[in-house]
Amino acid sequence: MIILYTIGFTQKSAAEFFGALKARSVGALIDTRINNTSQLAGFTKADDLKYFLKEIGNISYIYRPDFAPTKELLKDWRDKKISWEQYEKQYLAIQENRGTYKDFLRDFENYESVCILCSEATPEHCHRRLLAEKLEKEFPNDIKVIHI
Repeated sequence: MIILYTIGFTQKSAAEFFGALKARSVGALIDTRINNTSQLAGFTKADDLKYFLKEIGNISYIYRPDFAPTKELLKDWRDKKISWEQYEKQYLAIQENRGTYKDFLRDFENYESVCILCSEATPEHCHRRLLAEKLEKEFPNDIKVIHI
């Protein structure tokens, strides 16, 4: 059984963010952002995040942009060209076409707990929730999802 946490870094201090991961004994953080090098990412810029995770909690950093939505889909949602329901359907179709979730258990079998990272403060309107729920549905006896 893998505990699959999800977390967003927006509206969290570094202490809150790393403290939450450490308190839950997360073994690996899976970065699912399209752009993980932006200055807006603050303490979660890819190279800095990798360093902090290792130093603070001995947590592995894994970048998986294949779990991210397309830039076009994200832009359409942010620009209000599509509804959240349309976004959900399109995101899940993209993941289905990519087949990215199929090897999740094999890819992360060495971890008791992993955490999916995105920027959104809460999971309600974020692809990390959609991905986590899809994985939990696909592997109901092997994955338990908890949103931080």
